[in-house]
Amino acid sequence: MLTARRRVVATAVILTGSLLLTACGGSDSGSSDGKTLRLWHYEGPTSAMGIAWKEAIKEFEATHPGVKVEFEEKSFDQIQKTAPMVLNSSDAPDLMEYNKGNATAGLLSKQGLLTDLTEEAAKRGWDKKLSPSVRTTSLYDTNGVMGSGKWYGVPNYAEYTLVYYNKDLFKKYGIAEPKTFDELTAAMDTFVENKVTPLANGGAAYPAQQYLYQLALSKADRSWVDAYQLYKGRTDFHDAAWTHGAETFADWVKKGYFSKSSSGQNEEAAGVSFTSGKAPILFSGSWWYGRFKTDNKFDWGTFRWPDSKLTLGSGGNLWVVPKASKNKDLAYDFIDITMSKKIQNLLGNSGGVPVAADASAITDPQSKTLIDDFNTLSKNDGLAFYPDWPVPGFYDVLVSGTQKLITGSEKPDDYLSDLQEAYDKGAPKR
Repeated sequence: MLTARRRVVATAVILTGSLLLTACGGSDSGSSDGKTLRLWHYEGPTSAMGIAWKEAIKEFEATHPGVKVEFEEKSFDQIQKTAPMVLNSSDAPDLMEYNKGNATAGLLSKQGLLTDLTEEAAKRGWDKKLSPSVRTTSLYDTNGVMGSGKWYGVPNYAEYTLVYYNKDLFKKYGIAEPKTFDELTAAMDTFVENKVTPLANGGAAYPAQQYLYQLALSKADRSWVDAYQLYKGRTDFHDAAWTHGAETFADWVKKGYFSKSSSGQNEEAAGVSFTSGKAPILFSGSWWYGRFKTDNKFDWGTFRWPDSKLTLGSGGNLWVVPKASKNKDLAYDFIDITMSKKIQNLLGNSGGVPVAADASAITDPQSKTLIDDFNTLSKNDGLAFYPDWPVPGFYDVLVSGTQKLITGSEKPDDYLSDLQEAYDKGAPKR
């Protein structure tokens, strides 16, 4: 989001210092001795990916005697903001998780900062394990546009957005699980009447922009998504879908569905608002699922956004191998382990959406539902990627704009004009 995800830094231990500082004090720790794999990712330890990748590290070290994994946990924002600078230096790690899409992995591939993985993908069978819809964000052309060209990243999980809801709070106020959009808004009205702010939100990060994008998607179709994300046609931010998204979002602020203070909150604050039992609803990604299984002390459930064929989603964030990686072969081996049945099955049973698991090995009922819903969306061509993907810097534009909608300092029409200007400036001329 992810999505922008993308990604949750839930319960993560955020290391102090900038990305340019390593746990062992600089680039010397990444010397090309074949004995060290320097790995960065930003998944929380109780997330499905965090659990699976911790096991992958054990598996890697067991199958590579004498080789040590130097793992550093970063925040999503750390990597999002400073990756181009870091990857263009001697402090680049050997392997890292990075956000997928034109504005992120696509931009780095275009800048020559990522290793071409095409040969390895074919040799190790990664290309056969990923479905076409999941594979889209692995491939980038010479302009950094996803969907075709060379392999620059490998996702070992998939993701999509859904509505998380606190069943105990719904029961307390006599509200049934919403099956339609009108029932969803009626439920939120009931919460507001009882002085409960219904929606967990984070205006300072990806959650707010994803609410707005989903509202737009409910009035959109595949050609609309292709025009916006893949430049297959003109994107007009004042069309019916974008206008519905912006105006409805602003209206929800006025109705009290979002708190005004959420303009300054990040994704972690949004998640905590839900896990603490304060907010009855959170619309966000499947990446939260594993953490909620661990942290939620109340009865909870999920449902897909009602009355919409499209929702945010894609293959998960990517394993990328920096061009400056000093131990590329070790990085390839680690990716391969995360694609193994053992790690894929663990990821699935921990609340993630694996891309190459044994379906019969997923025994957790909640996890099976999560995976089945993703498979249905993917089969029906319902994945619409993430709003910040199309052009470099668009994530910050969306954050700033949605914050202004929450505080009321900008009207929807002006917000959409700002998006149009930034998009047109950054999109390739075709």
